[in-house]
Amino acid sequence: MSEQTHSPDDLWQSVALLHAWLEADQPHGGQEGLLLRMLKLQEEVGEVAQAVIGATGQNPRKGTTHTWDDVGSELCDVVITALVALRTLTPDARAVFAAHLAGVTARSLASRHG
Repeated sequence: MSEQTHSPDDLWQSVALLHAWLEADQPHGGQEGLLLRMLKLQEEVGEVAQAVIGATGQNPRKGTTHTWDDVGSELCDVVITALVALRTLTPDARAVFAAHLAGVTARSLASRHG
């Protein structure tokens, strides 16, 4: 794969490229591979927690080890991992995500007016 910079507008193209890259070199396939892909999301969420603890200096043994920029980067990793996991579940990830986002947005905004 050639080195290219993708704009945020290329989000789903990037997700497709990452998915294809992972699929081409996965040691476990089938349901096991799917489950492991989902577990990767939990690993990334744990890295967000680690970065928040590090940014706030909550571990007295380690002190301040991260910045809030590190937290933002880890959150981006969570989003990327979640989108690739969704693509692993369905080739129509873009439509599934758009429909779900529309539903969550409608419910959330409607609750503010109730």
